[in-house]
This record gives sequence, C-alpha cells and structure tokens, in this order.
Amino acid sequence: MNLTSQISANKLIAIIRGVSPDQVLPIAEVLYEGGIRLVEVTMNSAEPLKVIEELAVKLGDRITIGAGTVLDIPAASDAIQAGARFILSPVWDEELIVETKKMGALSIPGAFTATEIYRAWKAGADLVKVFPALSPAYVKDIRGPLPQIPLIPTGGINLDNITEYAKAGAIGFGIGSSLVAANIAITDQYLAALKENASKFVQAVHS
Repeated sequence: MNLTSQISANKLIAIIRGVSPDQVLPIAEVLYEGGIRLVEVTMNSAEPLKVIEELAVKLGDRITIGAGTVLDIPAASDAIQAGARFILSPVWDEELIVETKKMGALSIPGAFTATEIYRAWKAGADLVKVFPALSPAYVKDIRGPLPQIPLIPTGGINLDNITEYAKAGAIGFGIGSSLVAANIAITDQYLAALKENASKFVQAVHS
C-alpha cells in the first residue's frame, strides 16, 4: 500500500504542536494504542527535527511520521532527512511541492479557494489540505466541481463534526488541539484520556 492509500485508509493525522520534545514519544505511543497511524510534527514546535528523528527511529515501523507547517524547501529537506515521509504546509507553493516530491516525500500543501486547491493539485500535490476548514458544506461545495482532488480538511475538526466532513467527501483529516493539547502536563491520567479520545476519533471515521 502506498502512502497516499495509507492516508486514505487510516484517515486521521494527529497534529502534535507546541508539545515539549521529551513528551512527544509517550504521546505518540498512546496515539498508536488508540488506533492512530499517522502523526504530524509541526516545524514551529521545539526541536522538531530531533522529535521527528526520534519518532521515526522508535515508532517508524508502526506510525508514519510527517512534518507540518513547512514553509520552504530547506525545511522540507531537513524534515525528510530526519525521517518525515509526508510534508504539510498551511499554504501552497509550487516549488515546494515539486522539490518535496523529488526528495521522495508526499506533498500535502494547504489551500482554501477552489482556484488555490486546483492550482496546488495541478502543481503536483498528492493531496490538498483544506485550510482553514470552515464547514462540511464548504468541503462538499469544493468537491462538486473538483471531485478528482483528495481533500484533507484541517482546523476545527472535532468529534462533533468529523462525521459530517466525511459525508461531505473528505478523504482524511488533520486533527489538532481537539486531540493533542499543547502545553499540558503529561500525566498518566492525561495519557489515558488521550488514548480514549484517539479511539473515539478512529471509531467515528470507520463506523
């Protein structure tokens, strides 16, 4: 199964942002126990390359690691060398898309309007992150004229609306603070709640 198919099958990309580097591994392990198989480490977090490398070495056979908030080619190159297999951006940049693919990683740029989404796809994006995701209705509207483009809405996705986004035609979802909170004490109680929350998301998209 190629990586695009893995994302389509697993659907959920857990976004880890603003978490202390020494706490990311236990969080990722619990996410895996809850059924999550795709994790994004944002490049505007502390020591992102160190974190990506640690996750790739210790969990790379179980979880596919990606880098998020990637804004330029050097950052993409560094992340891929550290072990990231997919590159996400909040915006689309044609050169970044092309070079990411040349380096052997999956390109998932962010776009919002129909024109931006189409141009990102035409430039070679493997999937397009709809950011910010305003509503399931918006995704459905985009899918009408552009059904060939696989969309991953990100921003504001939670357990209350994820099913509606799936019905609207999204093939995957970026899940941020509604799953992994930043700047929170990593206690046994928190990890237990995180595992349960991850399981609820998995159940929601696979029911």
